[in-house]
Amino acid sequence: MFVRSYEPFDRQDVYDVCVRTGAAGSDARGWYSDDDLLPDVYAGSYLHLEPELAFVLDDGDRAVGYVLGTADTRAWTAAYRRHWLPLVAARHPRVEEPATPEDWLVDQLHHPEQNLRDALADYPAHLHIDLLPEHQGAGHGRELMRAFLGALAERGVAAVHLGVAVDNLGAQRFYARLGFHRIEAASDADVTYLGRLTDVPV
Repeated sequence: MFVRSYEPFDRQDVYDVCVRTGAAGSDARGWYSDDDLLPDVYAGSYLHLEPELAFVLDDGDRAVGYVLGTADTRAWTAAYRRHWLPLVAARHPRVEEPATPEDWLVDQLHHPEQNLRDALADYPAHLHIDLLPEHQGAGHGRELMRAFLGALAERGVAAVHLGVAVDNLGAQRFYARLGFHRIEAASDADVTYLGRLTDVPV
């Protein structure tokens, strides 16, 4: 098992890991009409726009975990709308009045500006990290996070944030062990936002 930089041939594995951990860490295959919807929202844009900030956990055969994100959420939002949304919008048509969980997810895909919050301005980067369940608890998440934070620090990015579902307590404990703290002003009823400096050892 080793962490390495993302390569284009990893894309399908990253998509697979994303959907197989997409239900608060559990398998979300079959939840939506298209299994690519979740990764199109939470993974694809980063692989397309900032592949140099993507890292995977390789088991010797395929990617079984990943961390990816952006160094600048505001710049990513603009690039997403210009370069990513045109690639996926037709596959996931927008619903004018979202009523189902799938509708709301599609609405999120069409509105990357939802990622911009004034309370997160001091944490300009953001990330997503996922590992298949059978590879969790062995320190691989820490290795992935170390690679990502190191890449941000090399770019001079001082701090990073992420969002986690309020009911995903296991993930919250994992992030706390890695030095993340709650950003009170940014959190809401469904999502807790966490942040940390990039130059503090993981």
